[in-house]
Amino acid sequence: MTEMLSGRRVLVTAGAGGIGLAIATAFHGAGARVVICDVDETALARARQSHPDWLVLACDVSRREQVDAMFEAVKAQGGGALDVLVNNAGIAGPTGGIETLEPDDWDRTIAVNLTGVYLVTRRAVPLLKAAGGGAIINISSAAGKLGFPLRTPYSASKFGVIGLTETLAMELGPDQIRVNAILPGVVAGDRQDRVLETKARASGISLDEQRRLAVARVSMRTMVLADDIAQAALFLAGPAGRYVSGERLSVGGNVEALS
Repeated sequence: MTEMLSGRRVLVTAGAGGIGLAIATAFHGAGARVVICDVDETALARARQSHPDWLVLACDVSRREQVDAMFEAVKAQGGGALDVLVNNAGIAGPTGGIETLEPDDWDRTIAVNLTGVYLVTRRAVPLLKAAGGGAIINISSAAGKLGFPLRTPYSASKFGVIGLTETLAMELGPDQIRVNAILPGVVAGDRQDRVLETKARASGISLDEQRRLAVARVSMRTMVLADDIAQAALFLAGPAGRYVSGERLSVGGNVEALS
């Protein structure tokens, strides 16, 4: 796999931290030429320092003009072509009952988690076609196949990513572009900690109880790591996944339900 990914041009959105950084690092280790974007300036600065050979760009994927500007840099760096796109950018969105949610919070969640995937993908597809084909990997969630009480905007957006994935796999298959989604389960890390804290407050239970509930309905009774998601992305982008398209790959120890 390492040899086959050598020199491949890869773009990872929200690639300066968390799952995105793990994915970008894995592709770099497999010999790929890595481009990342993010909105976190502090994380971007760290990435520039630790990976001077990466192209590191600031971009809010929900803003069309910023996405367009990013792709001018991507085209220049990649010679007008791209081999792999990983749509990782996403936000947790608000927590609360539907009647308590502010429309602005709903709009922002959909804008980043779903419209952002569209805006980036529409610009990436011509570059993937110029490369003769490639892979699009969309990071959805277990909440993209299961209802998620008190997290309506997030779940709705991640269900939308699944619909986009399956439709684009059909649309782009003749161009040898594979489109798949990874559905992480409960991923250990700072972001998950913040989500659990907010959910515990909204539910009126302790953080420890919320942590217990988070894995109680996972068959393997465990959280997963960002590196587990990165390895799944490598599989989908590499030669072992050359005929895998239109699929939803769950990486979470079999999440039975979300609570």
